[in-house]
Amino acid sequence: MLGLAGTAFLALGGETAGALPVRELLSPSSAGAALGLVGVYFGVVLLIAAWALLGRLLRGPEPPTPRSLLLVLAVWAAPLLLAPPLFSRDVYSYLAQGAMVDAQIDVYTHGPSRLGGPLAEEVSPVWQHTAAPYGPVFLAAASALSGLTRGELPAGLMGMRLLALLGVALMAAALPRLARHNGADPAAALWLGALNPLVLLHLVAGAHNDAMMLGLLGVGLVAALGRWPVLGAVLVTLAALVKAPAVLGLAAIVVLQIRAGRSAVRAVLTTAAASAATTVAATAVAGTGYGWIAALNTPVSPHNWALTSLLGRATGALLERLGSDLAPLAVPVWHTIGLVITAAALLVIWVRLRPRPVYALGLSLAAVAAFGPAIRPWYALWGLFLIAAAAPNTSVRHRVAAVTCVLALGVLPSGGPADLGQLVLAVSGGVLAVVVLWQAHQAAQAPVLGRTA
Repeated sequence: MLGLAGTAFLALGGETAGALPVRELLSPSSAGAALGLVGVYFGVVLLIAAWALLGRLLRGPEPPTPRSLLLVLAVWAAPLLLAPPLFSRDVYSYLAQGAMVDAQIDVYTHGPSRLGGPLAEEVSPVWQHTAAPYGPVFLAAASALSGLTRGELPAGLMGMRLLALLGVALMAAALPRLARHNGADPAAALWLGALNPLVLLHLVAGAHNDAMMLGLLGVGLVAALGRWPVLGAVLVTLAALVKAPAVLGLAAIVVLQIRAGRSAVRAVLTTAAASAATTVAATAVAGTGYGWIAALNTPVSPHNWALTSLLGRATGALLERLGSDLAPLAVPVWHTIGLVITAAALLVIWVRLRPRPVYALGLSLAAVAAFGPAIRPWYALWGLFLIAAAAPNTSVRHRVAAVTCVLALGVLPSGGPADLGQLVLAVSGGVLAVVVLWQAHQAAQAPVLGRTA
């Protein structure tokens, strides 16, 4: 009930403070937007508290079953189904890109501005002239959705949310099976990987296509663990044709085949053949061509908070003060350093954890997110999803859970940058939730103390 209250406040607050269509946007200084922002952060803190309390129940004498946790997930997600987009405007880009494919405009050459019209107006200015960085599987789904909804915004938003919910459902279905194969507790895996606040805030409320990627990746690994490696390679490739980071899952497919007794050469050739055939077929069906390969270099937001971008901007600012002409090179150099660090981390992870490919894959995806040129809170779910299913001990889960709680508070519901006034309102909503939780705790303890006296 506490988690349901949290997502209900999220949905209500999002009606005035969310990533609304441009014609419905309120001024951040308006009373409605301010109240909505307080309500959203009040709900976020309630949701985090509910999730933490549910985690304590898992360690109790009568822990909840995976089936009961799935019911909790459905209850918590329910208020978000009809809420406006929250914490990001990316869903509007998805709709515009789907309409572009439907109109036979090359999304790997042109940005949404080429489409024009109401959908393009909803896309953030920074992405108006940016090519799509997504693969043909996602764009085919977005194009089909565009045809079904005929460009109507409310229907399109609901359709994208349903696609995201399908991805979350696949994640929830895969987690217990992955956990059993890796000797982990299925209930704990569901708690950390599916009921996670980041899943609800960004995959459900934000309708991000990362849900599709992770869902396909999860069921692909389940298929490979069930001794259907070709099917596993097909599904993992489909995941990578939604978003590229999932391609690392093919390494896990190869290792799982080797563990099952196949030779390394046969495992590599089988996986490569299945992946290549899937890529050719999916690209032909989507009709987008192979421009998605070049689009992997799509520029990132100039003010993102990725570690290498922060270091690059700081280095560039220092060089400018020193009068150096090398300042413009600072960010690209740091991005290159990040790629080198990522490659080294992947090598170490797979050498040391090859007997545990699912866990190795989770750490690899976490490294890609951490040292890549751009980061968003939902990128943490790339690695977290698999770490939840294969973490070797509870201490790893506790550390991941702590990171989750911090990241859940890191983005405004409008998806835009925060000013001082908005930060004050957000903190006020969180503090109000803490006060309410403390008062509820005290009220619950009072009868117990009275009976003891």
